[in-house]
Amino acid sequence: MKILFTFYNPSGGMETLNRIRCQALGEKGFECHLVYKMGGSGMQNIRNIPTHIVENVKELKDLLARERYDAIVVCTDSYLLEAVRQAGYRGCLIYEVQGLGTPETAKQIMNDFEERVRENADAIVYPRTKQLEELMREHLSDLPQYCFDDPLPVGTFGYEAYPPHQAPILGWVGRIEPNKNWREFLEIGFRLTVEKPDLQLWIFEDRALSQPAEREAFDALVAKLGLEKRLYQYDCVPHHLMADYYSIIGDSGGFLCSTSIMEGFGYAVAEALLCRCPVLSTDSGGIRRFITHDETGKLYARGNLMEAIEQADRLMNDRAVRERIRDNGVRHISEQFAPARYTAHFAAMLRQLGVKPKPAEPESKPGIMPRFASARLGISRFVGKADKDGRTPT
Repeated sequence: MKILFTFYNPSGGMETLNRIRCQALGEKGFECHLVYKMGGSGMQNIRNIPTHIVENVKELKDLLARERYDAIVVCTDSYLLEAVRQAGYRGCLIYEVQGLGTPETAKQIMNDFEERVRENADAIVYPRTKQLEELMREHLSDLPQYCFDDPLPVGTFGYEAYPPHQAPILGWVGRIEPNKNWREFLEIGFRLTVEKPDLQLWIFEDRALSQPAEREAFDALVAKLGLEKRLYQYDCVPHHLMADYYSIIGDSGGFLCSTSIMEGFGYAVAEALLCRCPVLSTDSGGIRRFITHDETGKLYARGNLMEAIEQADRLMNDRAVRERIRDNGVRHISEQFAPARYTAHFAAMLRQLGVKPKPAEPESKPGIMPRFASARLGISRFVGKADKDGRTPT
């Protein structure tokens, strides 16, 4: 059975999700392809998955006619969902939502796309997050809905032992944008330096995705708080190396801090736990799938810096609590988010939607192509093992 997954760009959690699920489904006999509207840093992580970059209408039509996908999963981009139907695709078309930002932004997006989704999608799929469940049932209750956890790279991504770092590390992963709430991270880091004067702040991001105004505000706050000498910024780290960084942070006596306003799934948090890196997080939606307070991690109320510092202090200084959380975190992620669970749910969804592999294509005849009305997007050249500039990722 041939499946296509689409998103805007290969970066962050969506790049991770697409890669992990394609690999997991491939082991179960599915043939999975990826489509992105533009290239991105995540191309360096993709191996042996047919990957296409979106650029023009004609090649969207050509790709769909050539590959004859049994099902297509379009994440977030309702215009692409519409374009796929207009390109003549008559197979199972599933709309996916992974995260829509702040509650205010989410409502705006829902109001914008719900009619396009209703007119073109056969079903909706999303991770187990209270906010998403409420939004989907409020706006699109007339469509079949499927809700199950995303997969994590259990067995291929985990703790690596390194010599202890010379100073405790406070880590943070995300884009420099409002929903990730980077200001709160810097404030927490600044306040922790009173007790931990050698504390280092490590930020992992894709700088290409930050807005200039946000970047300027970020740099200004770093300077105001005097964090320049203790702040280390890592840009576009290959995914497999993040296991090393999480492990080093965990063994340093520090932790990963997640300050998001709202998260759909929150891959960084889950992957940190898988690497024995404890996490202090805002109570931001999907994070509750990973963190039970004082059992698998620490939670604090967003905006309450006193509570954040109190929880951070205990996480860093109470060794018994810290080690219990590290052990429980690895166990919870390994047991609940293994790829096999995702593939079972995904296959069951397709069965319920009546998706079956297409019969072998007869010899093509001139003039037989899916009718194409109009579209906003298309597919460019096949990328595969090289990025769009022709370089082979290392």
